[in-house]
Amino acid sequence: MPDYDDHEVEAQWFAERREEVIEYLKCEGVTHGQIGEEPVWHVAPYVSIWAIESLNSPGSVGWWAISGDVPNDYVSASDAPNPRAAMYAIASLWKEASQYMARGERHPTFIIGTGDNAEELGPMLASRAEMLLDWASDPEVWEEN
Repeated sequence: MPDYDDHEVEAQWFAERREEVIEYLKCEGVTHGQIGEEPVWHVAPYVSIWAIESLNSPGSVGWWAISGDVPNDYVSASDAPNPRAAMYAIASLWKEASQYMARGERHPTFIIGTGDNAEELGPMLASRAEMLLDWASDPEVWEEN
């Protein structure tokens, strides 16, 4: 396993996640401003949270995106004023979506995956959601950030 304490290894991981976020937002049709070279919060190689600049209000965060060993996703900054709230909002939605998947149903307002792999995706989504909810509720995780 790579040494993520090594600055070069970490920088490469950041660059790869950043590109994933850019491509994901493009596929989702999200128009945006700048994305920093580094995430605003991360635990490499598991998860990173990225501030996405608003086009309507340059210099302000319009969205937060998540990437890593989790599905790529994003949330409006109007629903989450900071990275911790964004993590909580995304994880809560994933938890809810995984419960629908477990019942063989699609979430009424949220699409993840193709629907063809819900049996595989549902438990993975539930475990990632629980991990993120644990981190979002742990003040020690956010002390340095």
